[in-house]
Formats: sequence, C-alpha cells, structure tokens
Amino acid sequence: MTVNVDVCDEFAPVEPLRFPHPGRPVRPEGDPFRIPPLGWETTAPGTILHTRPVTLSLFGVVRQPGTAWQLLYRTTDLDGRPDTTVVTVLVPERDAHRPDRVLSFQCAIDAVTSRCFPSYALQQGARALGSVPQFELLLMACALERGWIVAVPDHEGMLGAFGAPREPGYRSLDGIRATLAFDELRLDPATPVGLFGYSGGGMATSWTAEMADSYAPELMIVGAAAGSPVGDPASTFLRLNKTVFSGLPGMVVTGLRRVSPALDAALAQTTTAVGERRLASLADRTTLGALLSAPRMDWDDFTSEPLADVLARPEIVALMDSLQLGRHTPTMPMLVVQSVADPLISVDDVDGQVQRYRTGGAHVTYLRDRLSEHVTMAVFAAPLMFDWLDERFNGRPLPEPTTSTVTTVLAHRGTLPGLWRLFRLCLRMVAGRAVPR
Repeated sequence: MTVNVDVCDEFAPVEPLRFPHPGRPVRPEGDPFRIPPLGWETTAPGTILHTRPVTLSLFGVVRQPGTAWQLLYRTTDLDGRPDTTVVTVLVPERDAHRPDRVLSFQCAIDAVTSRCFPSYALQQGARALGSVPQFELLLMACALERGWIVAVPDHEGMLGAFGAPREPGYRSLDGIRATLAFDELRLDPATPVGLFGYSGGGMATSWTAEMADSYAPELMIVGAAAGSPVGDPASTFLRLNKTVFSGLPGMVVTGLRRVSPALDAALAQTTTAVGERRLASLADRTTLGALLSAPRMDWDDFTSEPLADVLARPEIVALMDSLQLGRHTPTMPMLVVQSVADPLISVDDVDGQVQRYRTGGAHVTYLRDRLSEHVTMAVFAAPLMFDWLDERFNGRPLPEPTTSTVTTVLAHRGTLPGLWRLFRLCLRMVAGRAVPR
C-alpha cells in the first residue's frame, strides 16, 4: 500500500513510503513514516517533516469515523539535541462561526514500549491491549464534542523515556507548533491553546507548562489542567516499591536509563542478572501488563547493594532532584486536581508541587477530593477540567488561586451532566458512530 507523505519544501523529494503490513499499523520502530528526510536536524523545532491521514479506533477494534492526521516533526531531546517524534491530530467538524481552539492532550503513556505511544495505540488495528491512551480516547472525544482540535503528542519520544524531565514539555510544545503550522488546518499562529493531562499525562502537562515560557514563548497557551501530576517522581518511585504498583517504578528505571548514562552505569554495576531480566521483561509490556506482571516486588532484591545506597550516589541524587516538578514557574494559569486518598500518587507530593508553583508566582487553582481514588478521579474530574479550560478559551475572569478540599467532585456544578455526556459518547464510540457536535 502506497502512502502519500508531505515533506517540507526545504527537503529533496523522497520515494513514496510503503507499509510492510497492509491493513494494520506498523510498530513505531519499524515504521518508515518516522524516518526523517535528509537535513532535518537543521530545521527549527516544530518543523513538519512528514504527514499522513490515519484511521483511529476504540481499543484498536472499533473503527471511529472522523478526520485524524499524524505529523512527524522536529523537536528537542533532554540534552538539547535535535530529535523527532509524532503528534496525532484529531479534527472535529469545524464551524466557520466558532473560533478555533487547540487542546494539547498529554496522554498517560506510562510505559516504555512503543505499543503505548498514542500514535500507535490509537490507530485501527493496533495491538496495544492494556495501554492507557486507548482508554483516554474516550476523553479526547469529549474535547472533540466541544469543537476543539486535539493534538496528542508522543511526548516520550522514540526512546520511550518514561519519567524523563523537561523533554516531555519540549515534545508537546513542538507538537503544538506543528499542529498550528499544518496547512490542512489553516490555523492562525495565535490560535488559543489549552493543555490537558492526567497522571503520567498530568506530569507531562506540568513539564509542558513549565517549559513553555523559555522554549516556546510565542504560543498562546491560555491554561493548563493537570490531574494527579505526580509532583515528585523520585518520592513516588520509592513509595511504590513493594506495592501492587511496583511495576511502575521498574518501567521508570527502564525509561530513565535510556537517557541517563549515570543511571545506566550504576545499574550495570549493581543490578543482578535476575534483576536485569526483570527490567527487560517490562520493556515491551503495556501499562496494565506491567502492573499485572510485577505486583509487590521489592526492587531491593535485585541489586548487589542496598537500593538506598545506589540512590544515594551523588550522580543519581542529581538525576532524582531534576525529576521534581515545580523548579520552573508556569506563566499560564493552572488547574490541578488530586485525590486525597490516591494510593498511587501521594497528595503530599502534589501539595508540594502546587506550593512551589505559587512560591514562584504562578496562578494555581487546586482542588482536592476526599472520596475518589486514582482511576475514578480521572473520570469524575474530567468534566470540570474541560469546563475550566473552556472558560480560559473564552477569556472569562480567573477564579482566586485557592486550595479547596471537597468530599467529592461529583457535587461540582456541571460534573454530573458532563459524566452523562461522556457516557453517551462512550455508547456512540462503542457502536462506531461519529461524535456529535
């Protein structure tokens, strides 16, 4: 099957790309679409290198009608070097009387395998059972229903560097630049942009908000809504060890060692052969698969010296310190939501992130919920997060930057109607019907 690929004018024409497996998407590491043209390194961040239309589906099975594109674009890695990644752009039926809005939706990729990259997992025929982006397509549909263009970046990059600092922000901001520059959309460069993400996506959204002022100051980002945004990944890593979520620290280590020579060297010196096999076993597992395969493991059992001693090495301490969110102050207003009883992300860590933002002068509305836990909060809080972004898009006055703790966000005005709309959307998507506008 021949695929038409648009290439930037700066580059020489390339041969048409061909997929080796017609009828289903190719894993990113074997996808010729992701091979950039010669000279791409010298282009500006956000430059579009290839484009293609794609077909999305629910859980890789139920084909979804509508328009979607993928853009390969030039971005920047952790160390400031040129890199490439992909943004998937979902396009609603546009109304000439309604102003354009772009939502950068940072998924909770929360894995190192390319099967969990949104650009793969959201496509028709993807084999990504247990990947979080496949569930989050339901939330993307809520944004489409509002008439927003949804840009979904592969913010972990081609390496799947789960947990890496800063670069999720670079990749997401360049994904926004590419979306705004995409000719098919005919967008004004000053189109208002909102940021959204939950859990690992909330962490990526926080990095995007933190990096925006220094890396992409020209973007008109009106607000960022981050749910359960981790706060302190190093603290989370230690706290989840030996719990039912112990597979997540293993995947963070696997992702970080791909971009940190210091961590890779420390692990090579101290990890036992059994430990290396356990880490390797997580490399191709989806998020749910990793959790089911490694519950209540003690990673201290897989090092030749106590894990605390490994983490106390100066070079590892420096790495862990760099993971903490809140060291850069966002210039756009933020909404942060968090469950007080969350067993995965500590409310204390998110409290600290919010406090660091406010100390730097950021405008943060912080909402804490007593009765939800991690997964239910992701669903229950989505309507109010979208409503808050809608108010930012429409230029309504900001609420006071308060911290409030409620019994349940279900009592928040608009939440129950929003959940009812989400339920109806789910039924339509399961039936393969278009999202109404």
